[in-house]
Amino acid sequence: MAPRQARVDVSSKAGTGLSALEPIDKSPFRLAANPGFIWLTVSLVWLFSLLPWRMWQPAPDLLLLVIAYWCLNEPGRVGMVVAFCFGLLMDVHDGSLLGVQALTYTLAAYGTLLLSRRLQRFNSVVQCIHMLPVFVVAKSASRLIEGWLAGEWLGWSWLWSAILMALLWPLADVLLQMPQRRHEEGDGGAV
Repeated sequence: MAPRQARVDVSSKAGTGLSALEPIDKSPFRLAANPGFIWLTVSLVWLFSLLPWRMWQPAPDLLLLVIAYWCLNEPGRVGMVVAFCFGLLMDVHDGSLLGVQALTYTLAAYGTLLLSRRLQRFNSVVQCIHMLPVFVVAKSASRLIEGWLAGEWLGWSWLWSAILMALLWPLADVLLQMPQRRHEEGDGGAV
């Protein structure tokens, strides 16, 4: 009797195997983003980043967040060259050492492109966990260079910026993908 009961337990567990797994991201498929919308969002966030609130060190770098987001979702349109160019524009605006922001933006774009195949399998909450080290490494490289040139450590307040950028990743996903979401059949939208 014991062997027969063992078979029943195994067969009842068969429904919980690999065939019963659900996809990680249940959101509807995404359409390709309109290039005009991509450049509009990057340009608007760049203009918003020119305001003085960004000089507060713990403030998240929204331009870096949007560029990293588009590097993940539209790597053919936004990549490391775009990140470098906008980094140079931010260096010129800030009047800081030329190339420091460009290095930060390029490292973040490179890290995003490096992890892109893995990141596309997950939803935005899991993506933000993966993006936290990318933002920390990108920000720390520029802070180390600035600290070395200044001759002193400039503190850890920059770490809050990287953490806030990672926490804002799901919000960026919702806002930047809103126009591209497909209408479901029960939506009442045009088919």
